[in-house]
Amino acid sequence: MFKRVVRQSKFRHVFGQAVKNDQCYDDIRVSRVTWDSAFCAVNSKFVAVIVEASGGGAFMVLPLHKTGRIDKAYPTVCGHTGPVLDIDWCPHNDQVIASGSEDCTVMVWQIPENGLVTSMPEPVVVLEGHSKRVGIITWHPTARNILLSADKFHPNTCS
Repeated sequence: MFKRVVRQSKFRHVFGQAVKNDQCYDDIRVSRVTWDSAFCAVNSKFVAVIVEASGGGAFMVLPLHKTGRIDKAYPTVCGHTGPVLDIDWCPHNDQVIASGSEDCTVMVWQIPENGLVTSMPEPVVVLEGHSKRVGIITWHPTARNILLSADKFHPNTCS
């Protein structure tokens, strides 16, 4: 006869509890682009989520207090001509976010104090110079106005 061995675990009797619907974000069409990205970025005021968009790339910027079902017509940040691959909030200014895209550009956006009321197609700054799609965006954690952008090798380069 075989003896059954039960492993002891301090998590064996821990159970999660689902968050109520009014504390979640619901009905957001998150991008299906396959890329090594979290598809979202959060700071002390907003959460930004890369979403599916026709005719280019876009992301939503939602105030943290606005939870529940998100209207399909909710305004987006939509200046890229290709899918957005990465976004990152500036650690020194809660209204500034950068985005990198398949269109080989990096764009820096100034979000209004109370969030978006209408869609935002025009960035504050467009950074060009990548020959491949921009897949990594990150701000320097202590130095102001220093932004790193990088592309990954991909056989199809942007033209």
